Order: sequence, then C-alpha cells, then structure tokens
Amino acid sequence: MPLKVYNSLSRQKETFVPINPPYVGMYVCGPTVSGESHLGHARPYVTFDVLYRFLMHKGYKVRYVRNLTDAGHFEEEGREAEDKISKKAVLEKLEPMELVQKYTNLYHWAMAKLGNLPPSIEPTATGHIVEQIDMIQEIIKKGLAYEVNGSVYFDVTGYAKNNDYGKLSGRIIEDMIAGSRELDGQEEKRNPADFALWKKAPAEHIMRWNSPWGEGFPGWHIECSAMATKYLGTQFDIHGGGMDLLFPHHESEIAQSKTVSGVSPVKYWMHNNMITINGRKMGKSYNNTITLREMFYGGNEQLTKAYSPMTVRFFILQTHYRSTLDFSNDALLAAEKGLQRLMNAYDTISKLQPSPASSVDVSQIEAACFAAMNDDLNTAIVVAQLFDAARLINSVHVGTETISGSDIIRMKKLFDDFLFTVLGIKIDKLDHSDAFEGLMDLIIEIRSRAKANKDFQTSDQIRDALTQLGIAIKDTKDGVAWSKA
Repeated sequence: MPLKVYNSLSRQKETFVPINPPYVGMYVCGPTVSGESHLGHARPYVTFDVLYRFLMHKGYKVRYVRNLTDAGHFEEEGREAEDKISKKAVLEKLEPMELVQKYTNLYHWAMAKLGNLPPSIEPTATGHIVEQIDMIQEIIKKGLAYEVNGSVYFDVTGYAKNNDYGKLSGRIIEDMIAGSRELDGQEEKRNPADFALWKKAPAEHIMRWNSPWGEGFPGWHIECSAMATKYLGTQFDIHGGGMDLLFPHHESEIAQSKTVSGVSPVKYWMHNNMITINGRKMGKSYNNTITLREMFYGGNEQLTKAYSPMTVRFFILQTHYRSTLDFSNDALLAAEKGLQRLMNAYDTISKLQPSPASSVDVSQIEAACFAAMNDDLNTAIVVAQLFDAARLINSVHVGTETISGSDIIRMKKLFDDFLFTVLGIKIDKLDHSDAFEGLMDLIIEIRSRAKANKDFQTSDQIRDALTQLGIAIKDTKDGVAWSKA
C-alpha cells in the first residue's frame, strides 16, 4: 500500500512519491538550545522519529536532517530583537557556547531516553554562518532584500507580487501588514511584514560574526533555509515541525529558498499539533511547562509521580499527530497501564501452546496496522490494533482461542515490527535482569523483617514507594509476590 501524508501546503492527504526514489530527504526543525527540553519538544521529535522509522521500514533510504539553533533566533514579536542564547548565557554566567553545550547534552540525553533515533545529520546554526551569508547575498542580488544600518531585511511585499506568500499558513499579506504592531526597530523596515535576515549586533551583544554589512548575527529563518539546502538540495521531500512554526518560520523559509533557487523547496510539509495541559496551552506565560527531566524523575508540582520515558512516548503515540494532545496525570497513568498490558502480552506469546489450526486472524491485524501507518501515520489505530492482539493472546493463553505455530511466529513479528521497530517502544531490559530480581528480593526481605519487628511504618513506606514506581507487592499465604503494576 502507498503511504499517504497530510500536506500542510495543499491541506489534503497526498500519496507520498519521493523526488528521487528510493532516497528520501527529510528536514525537521530542531530546538533552540537555550534551555531544557520540555514535554512540548517531545511530541514533534517522537512524531518525526516514527515517520523516519516507518519510511525505512518501507525500504526507503532516508537522509534525516534535524538542526540545532545555537545562535540568533531573536524575537521580532517582542519589544526588542533578543538573542535567546546570549540572554540565557548572561543569566547563567556561562560562555554562550558553554550554555549551548550544556543544553545540547541534555537534549540528546532526553531524545535517547525517549527512544528517538539520532538524525543522519545534525547541523548547527553557528557552523553554517558562511552559507547563511551567501544565501542572503543571493537574495539581495535578486532584489528581494535590503540593508539598513547593518541589518538586512527580506522584502515580503516585493516577493508577494509574483509569489503566493501566505499559502502555507493561510495568511493574507494585507491582514499581516494591518495587524503589525509598532515595535522597536520597525522604522528600519520598508514594510511591517518584512523580516530580518541579518541583524546588526549592538555593543553589548555577545555572539557576533563579520559580514559584508558589519558585525552581526543571523535571523532565525535563514538558518534553516541554508542548512536544509546544503544537505538536501534546492528541492527535497519532507519538511516537518510543530504547527507553531507554520508562521512566520516555515512561510519565511519558503520565500527565502524559492527566491534563491526559483523553485518551491519542499514537496510535503508536515506539522504536528500542540500539547495542552489539562485543556490549557502549555507555555512559560501560563507557568505550566514540564521539562522532560521532571517527567522522568519527578519534581514538578503538576505531576503526581514520575513516568518512564517509554510511558511518555506511548502516551504521545496514542493520539494522531495532527490532533491536539491533552496531558493529565490520569492520561499518563492510563498510558502506563496500557503499555504494561502490551508488554505482558508480548511476554505471553512465548508461552502459547500451538494448535493445528488458528481461531484468531493475525493477518487481519497485521494488515490493519500497515493500513493505519500508510494513512498519514495513524499511530492511534496501530495502538488499538495491538490491544486487540493482546486480547487474543490472552484468550489463547487461557484456552478460549487457538493459534497455530506459524501464527505464533507472526504474532511475535507483529509486535516486533509495529510496537518496537515502527513505534519505537523499547523493552526495559532491567526488569528482566538478574540484578533487578536480586534487588527486589532484598527489598522484600527488608520489608518482611520490618513487619516481623512490628515496624509497620517502614513496611508500609516500602510498599507505597514500590507502588509509586509501578511495582505491586502482595502478601500471600506462600509469602510475598511482586509484579509490575
């Protein structure tokens, strides 16, 4: 079956046909490494990791480029042109590149915890200043950029005379101009809708580079245009990111790249929807941001407990990537139990007794999983199909259904292919290690001694702590039994 993806540019599902099959070029906007990665960062990178995995599973050879913004990214919608990296470096009393390295390391750590495969190439903005300057010079030559007092701006209205600026985001340029606020530095622009390609660095600005227009630093949008072009060419297959990047970032990328090359740079634009927290948009202004480190280890007042990275990943994949995903502790607890149910079913496959014939239809579930993934990465349906498979596995295990030896093999492959390879869920090997078993025996022995000494406070404390970690213990007439909750 062919893969169909929703193209944000055409606003419809389209059959995916690579420009140069079997090769696929995919660019995803990476983070600005000026702070810790949070729950909102997890969604796009898990989403496009699954797309990366599924494309490779279908036999494509994928070059996946995901950048790091380690310079610039100033906020034109604020009162001042503000460089996030420089500002945070001053606050933390670190050199800018020291700050960048700190948060890049934390970002890589979080991505690995979530089970995301590393991209093929991970370029940095500071490593491609030359390419950005070259692209800006080419835009100036084409007559669609102008320099004012050491800063360079893209001429949006000039571009819009012959191009459909606003097509991706659905915005009308006249409305953009009318809705623009009077901001500091706007007097330099010919038009309020114009955006900066290069900004002159004020005296106090830490990060600065020489350019034909004086010392300064790059605009946010030009960074991605330059890096995507360098590694994927003037036209490539997929550009991904969150819906919040549709405008102005991705709209501006199209304008810049098309000005230089004369062709639209991307065939399929794909965007994931946002994460809300208890129905409210997540953001610093709402004081409801949860870092991934807090998700995995606790420490945020919005969390009743810590959640494993695989629970967070599974929680994200239970909802289609283009739908809003609402975070709550109840939803995370349900995801935790659901994932454990699938893991238990997978463990049970090896215990099934084969019969001459099957009363279960593994091929139907397998086909449904492929169909769901080919239908714009509908991971929610894949998860539902895996739950159906788990139900059948348990029915076979208790004897109400039968399964042949060949279908046992197919059932295991179903989980291997979709739960582990495509959805990227990792088995927690520690749960099955001798060290973990020995550790649990030791904890249970300490608890038993506490009970024998009538130290019920310690006994209950151990039980409650294990419950918080997702381990249930039960006192039976034969002793203490434990299992994953």
